[in-house]
Amino acid sequence: MPETGLSNLITTHKLIRVPSSKSKKIIVYLSSLKKLLFEIIDLRTNKAALLFCSSQRTVRLENKLSIYAHVYDEIYGIIKTKDCVSGIGVNWGTQATHPLPHSTVVRLLKDNGVDKVKLFDADSQTLKALGNSGIQVMAGIPNEMLSALATDVQAAENWVAKNVSAHLSSSAVDIRYVAVGNEPFLSSYNGTFIATTLPALQNIQAALIKAGLSTQVKVTVPLNADVYLSSTTSPSTGDFKSEIHDRVMEIVKFLSDNGAPFTVNIYPFISLYNDPNFPIDFAFFDDNYPSPINDNGRIYTNVFDANYDTLVWALQKNGYGNMTIIVGEIGWPTDGDINANIKNAQRFNQGFMSRINAGKGTPMRPGLMDTYLFSLIDEDAKSIQPGNFERHWGIFYFDGRPKYQLNRGSNGLVAAKDVHYLAQKWCVMAPSASLDDPQVPPSVSYACAHADCTSLGYGTSCSNLDGIGNISYAFNSYYQVQNQLDSACMFPNLSTITTKDPSVGDCQFRIMIHTVATSAGGKRLVSIKKPVDLVVFVFTFLFTTL
Repeated sequence: MPETGLSNLITTHKLIRVPSSKSKKIIVYLSSLKKLLFEIIDLRTNKAALLFCSSQRTVRLENKLSIYAHVYDEIYGIIKTKDCVSGIGVNWGTQATHPLPHSTVVRLLKDNGVDKVKLFDADSQTLKALGNSGIQVMAGIPNEMLSALATDVQAAENWVAKNVSAHLSSSAVDIRYVAVGNEPFLSSYNGTFIATTLPALQNIQAALIKAGLSTQVKVTVPLNADVYLSSTTSPSTGDFKSEIHDRVMEIVKFLSDNGAPFTVNIYPFISLYNDPNFPIDFAFFDDNYPSPINDNGRIYTNVFDANYDTLVWALQKNGYGNMTIIVGEIGWPTDGDINANIKNAQRFNQGFMSRINAGKGTPMRPGLMDTYLFSLIDEDAKSIQPGNFERHWGIFYFDGRPKYQLNRGSNGLVAAKDVHYLAQKWCVMAPSASLDDPQVPPSVSYACAHADCTSLGYGTSCSNLDGIGNISYAFNSYYQVQNQLDSACMFPNLSTITTKDPSVGDCQFRIMIHTVATSAGGKRLVSIKKPVDLVVFVFTFLFTTL
């Protein structure tokens, strides 16, 4: 940033929305802090958003600020609470049968003080809605596009022109990053995207350079934490996996050469889900784990810190110890598994947010960090190949209602506004129907294959339903996804429509919301994008009712 820009910023009193009664007092000291502020002020937005949250130099900057003890509290307090949300953004996924309107979601973000959002694509309507919002954006490129972008420079240039340049200029979208792929090295992909990730990354970077945007918009590749490991329980033995070591290092070098960050997705819940012997307290931030890891004097009481520092050690061992790290995804689901519930999700996310807000960092990287919670809203059309919990990562339900409260400082979470619902009616099992009817299993299978039944099963929110309740839940899920179409509640001699809410305790029989399609006057059939394994649901149903 040019020094003249900083001088202009100071003289025009445009720093971080300081209350007018305090601005003159603070501005006096800013002149002597000019060089320091040079490091932490970013003029890419009119409000001069501070990079205090994302800087890896936080501790050093805090130490410098503390010299000015008489104004430290005022300056640091404003920096920390007014123009950054302590480095915490959110992931906004859109794999839903009835997504909230884009404008509603952007308002939800703003009402809850979120100023950073990570996307999994570059949908034009989503980006337009984020224009002039003051929200920083990480746009995404799906894995399916990597091959085309890797082999065609013109395709990369076209992508940047359409999805970055156009929105920066015409929609005033504050795009800061382009995420090239999403966990492309995930082991379950069996190497499908390994060869195309780096070339796609290089071509997108070249396109950004050609468009004159490479200093404003940085590339990155969100990688899963399974690209590195430690040979012991100590993070200091961490390194990238031998079978992909060279590939990862090529990406790391390229990112470093271009001043771009390493983005990693870390999921303590998955550690617990995959290992029945995993100590549950080690997944949370309560410091209740009775057997902390002592790594040469560095104490680890939770798996996130240990995992993150394993990456830090892996980078350090390979010559990139100072590389900026972004946590692209971290969170906890609320349904679909015995450990996926509201109590655990609140415990995890509140614990994580409290640590980030306090600037605790990790033993290897103390201080604040850039993070994105996963995720903002439930997505009922996501694939459940990893597990039934995949559709329940949201902090908010599908309709924008908060599932639980999170202490964000002065306020709790705020629900989405102006959400409109379909009629108060449900499709349930008819009183005259019999559980022994041979049409029951195929009807339930069909309903669940075309809707969302992931709240049914052992340890879920609807695990206490009886056989009739399970059938009713499946029927209603299909009925609501199909916009309450009359024909969607015509299971042969089995179903009926009721105006009495069949919800029981924590098990919610939802009413679907209006979308653009339904509001326009048409009721259309809706299909889940990735059908689930029908056998799972039939087995769950039979097991529950026997």
